[in-house]
Amino acid sequence: MSTPVTDRDAGADAAQQRTVELNVEGMTCASCVARVERKLGKLPGVSASVNLPLKSATVRVPAGVSDQDLLDTVKATGYQASLKAAPVVPGASAAPVTATAPTRGRAGTPADTSAGVALNTAHETAPSEPRSDAARYLPRLIVAAILTIPVVLISMIPALQFPHWGWTVFALTTPVVLYSAWPFHRAAAINAMHGASTMDTLVSIGVAAAYLFSTVQLIVDPGLTEMAGMSGMGGMASMTEHQLYFEVAAVVTTFLLLGRYLEARAKHGAADALHSLLNLGAQRARVLRGGTEVEVPIGELAVGEIFIVRPGEKIATDGTVRAGSSTVDTAMITGESLPVSVRAGDTVTGATINVDGRLEVEATRVGQDTTLAQMGRLVSEAQSQKAPIARIADRISAVFVPVVLVIAVLTFLAWWLIGANLPMAFTAAVTVLVIACPCALGLATPTALLAGTGRAAQKGILIRGPEVLESTRKISAIVLDKTGTVTEGKLSVAQVVPAPSASGTQYDGDASSALRLASALETQSEHPVAAAIVRADSALLEPSAQQSAPVVDQFRASIGGGVSGLVDGQRVLVGKPGWLAETGISLTDADRTAFSEAESAGTTVVGVAVDGVLAAIISITDTIKPTSKEAIAQLQSLGLTVYLLTGDNIGTAARVAQEVGISPEHVFANVLPEDKVAKVAELQAGGDVVAMVGDGVNDAAALLKADLGIAMGSGTDVARDAADLTIMGNDLNQVATAIELSRKTLSTIKTNLFWAFAYNVVGIPVAALGLLNPMLAGGAMAASSVLVVANSLRLRRA
Repeated sequence: MSTPVTDRDAGADAAQQRTVELNVEGMTCASCVARVERKLGKLPGVSASVNLPLKSATVRVPAGVSDQDLLDTVKATGYQASLKAAPVVPGASAAPVTATAPTRGRAGTPADTSAGVALNTAHETAPSEPRSDAARYLPRLIVAAILTIPVVLISMIPALQFPHWGWTVFALTTPVVLYSAWPFHRAAAINAMHGASTMDTLVSIGVAAAYLFSTVQLIVDPGLTEMAGMSGMGGMASMTEHQLYFEVAAVVTTFLLLGRYLEARAKHGAADALHSLLNLGAQRARVLRGGTEVEVPIGELAVGEIFIVRPGEKIATDGTVRAGSSTVDTAMITGESLPVSVRAGDTVTGATINVDGRLEVEATRVGQDTTLAQMGRLVSEAQSQKAPIARIADRISAVFVPVVLVIAVLTFLAWWLIGANLPMAFTAAVTVLVIACPCALGLATPTALLAGTGRAAQKGILIRGPEVLESTRKISAIVLDKTGTVTEGKLSVAQVVPAPSASGTQYDGDASSALRLASALETQSEHPVAAAIVRADSALLEPSAQQSAPVVDQFRASIGGGVSGLVDGQRVLVGKPGWLAETGISLTDADRTAFSEAESAGTTVVGVAVDGVLAAIISITDTIKPTSKEAIAQLQSLGLTVYLLTGDNIGTAARVAQEVGISPEHVFANVLPEDKVAKVAELQAGGDVVAMVGDGVNDAAALLKADLGIAMGSGTDVARDAADLTIMGNDLNQVATAIELSRKTLSTIKTNLFWAFAYNVVGIPVAALGLLNPMLAGGAMAASSVLVVANSLRLRRA
């Protein structure tokens, strides 16, 4: 993020605060959102972020404020609220949970949550609400549409008018106004009782005014529609210039109900990606109990149990393979299309698909702790937060409706005072009320976030929060950790040669003996170089060879340098040339030349010293990922300067940089883990806004320091907790995709807000000047909301 210091300061209060998720019913526009946030914010120490499409509120609550206080405050504001459970995957319902899933700050500290709320199943969580809204609006919309068609035809076409047709139109319009428009009237009345106004207030007043004005006109002048079928243009004009506006009330109601219905359907579509994610999990597991396979509901699977996965089945939960080998399709989690080979000792993720082999897997995470559940939480949290740009809409919507009501009154008075007749003044005022409804304003940001973050989750990309979108727009440089990010991270020994200076010394072993001693020492280390040396030594052993394990004493590791210890009584050091020299190992000019030649060939080089003598030189290589070059080209096409950061020597770093298309001057080599933060800070001091991509524990501090931290999902939990964006796969192409998709989401939000503002800025003056018919205004208002949602849904195909 761009404000890590602030985030850490906020994290200091996490112990005194908790996060509560609420379902909020009855909100219809940006004004409703602003009112709920404002009222909750008046509670001491409380801050709230309200999401209109999800009909939810995320509330940060200090000690001393109860859940009931929150519910009562929302109710006093005129809306209904209930505690919401966290989105879950199948199988997590076996245990009760708190009112909301723990949230994490940049430092990864869980916030406390309120207790005692039973967990809903996935389809009962907030994203399902829009579908019930659509079902609720549909019957009212059908009634309105059926009755409105004859009302419009009779009112607008003289040939269809008959004696006393006004009473017929009155009879047809009354069910539309009283039944179909009831949700608007009810919401307006509730808000009025609380001394507030929303877009429903504007709609209700506009529809009611047109209906009541026309009814009064009909009663006062019963002969208004007594004649019909008058011939000539004069007669036609007299029939269409009547002072009845029943068709306005009917058409506005129908258009707005249609808009609400289409919004609800579209909003559900925007949340479909999260639905799909939450429903990926397996429903049942085949568990080994007492040597027998027993099929149980997934919720009964416990950590430590062994479960069986047959070809074609979903892996029930996160675990470690204990027996068998297979390939696993991880596309639904990581976004990567190619299956991954697994065997005993490898980790697997729940909800991925076992392709072709039988696996026995030990469960390591279940329920809410699984990768899938954590993904669901992160996506849900991101969708329920606010992008900084949305605050502009919030500030405007807070005063929007009262201002519009004043403008409508002033419009009526202005037309009346300049001598216009009463119907003309009335029509202009009603049109202002109808055209001004801020539906699109309230939908502009959250629907784009729903669609964008959902699509990202489908591609194996987790966006921690909306503020990340702002960061992706600003970044100018991106720093890539080499090992595990640009390269595979699986090092292998390319060559082991005797040291030039070893000949003629007290060391009487060969290169293989030196490798054997180095391997024995490196078994104590978890460094990738150590693993490569151990694998190389194992590959040289005869399958039938029976050798006792060497005894290793006094093991020491020097970060960024090497390791040392006693192996069967011999003093052994394995490390970088410079570190060996610092520890007292004498290097001849021939040794230094050998090291330099190996490094210039693009390999990582370590020396093995035995009893104070340099015995062998080991060259180690790392394979570049096949997609790295393409991904880096894509990052550069996004206008980013790409830097390579590594602890390896300059020769290795230069070889990798050349192969993937990074300029030599943008390579940082021989960088110790503790110096990675300094390199990021150096770029920031030079004016760059920096993104950092890493996957290891030693990348976590740099990820926090960067303006945008991006963790590769194949890396450690520490790295993922420190990052703003997490790539669940192992493909650097996903980093470019993540940045591009984030920027598209932000661009969509801006486009939505522009058109929502432009619609009202242009529409209200046009309506006040009498240049717009109320029916057209109703259609335009409904269309603006639908268009904003439709524009957001384009992100689902991004």
